[in-house]
Amino acid sequence: MTAARDSIALLPRAGGNLVEWRISDAPVAYEAALAEMESRAAAIADGRAHECVWLLEHPPLYTAGTSARPQDLIEARFPVHQAGRGGQLTYHGPGQRVAYLMLDLRRRGPDVRAYVATLEEWIVRTLAAFNVRGERREDRVGVWVRRPERADGHEDKIAAIGIRVKRWVSLHGIAINVDPDLTHFAGIVPCGVADRRFGVTSLVDLGLPVTMADLDCALKREFEMLFGPAGPDVRADQASAATAVRQPAI
Repeated sequence: MTAARDSIALLPRAGGNLVEWRISDAPVAYEAALAEMESRAAAIADGRAHECVWLLEHPPLYTAGTSARPQDLIEARFPVHQAGRGGQLTYHGPGQRVAYLMLDLRRRGPDVRAYVATLEEWIVRTLAAFNVRGERREDRVGVWVRRPERADGHEDKIAAIGIRVKRWVSLHGIAINVDPDLTHFAGIVPCGVADRRFGVTSLVDLGLPVTMADLDCALKREFEMLFGPAGPDVRADQASAATAVRQPAI
């Protein structure tokens, strides 16, 4: 286990604009999200757009990272998308909060390891707001919770991380299980972890009646502590209109 890092942060240099904080209320098709991320990241790299965090849910689907292994797809219950991010196979679906971060790491220090560590810390601190102790593991990606009531040494994954960095702008991000259908994970070996001691859980599965809005509030509060100030919440339709006016090339 990696110890908590009280001093970790990836704050931007002084000056600059607030990070746009965008929330989609309706599920977003994966292809549309991927295209929009790529376009926005390119605009950020060119200095034509502000940084953005986009909170959303997807319809049920699997995504394959650059290290995905064919044998880890047990049953293609849902569409499988090539993601272009690091990592292996994972599931996205309703009840899971996905946070895509398009951040200019040149403003924050071009250090991918520090960025991943800060994402981990963001998840850990967010979970702590609900009295959940999330932990990192050196041999397993993501954030885990211990489940001693099931068996000694049993742990469940509650959050995943998968990123890509292009021209020092980040793409993809994190996913936290609020109340997804956990049986949907059975179609894959999540993130390549086949050991039966390690499963998947969610906040509701842990007995916590957390809503997506509750999680969003905690995510934003902890994000600002680690990554710097964000703008007001903008719903997806408003964000698209505002972006179209401000940045017609995106």
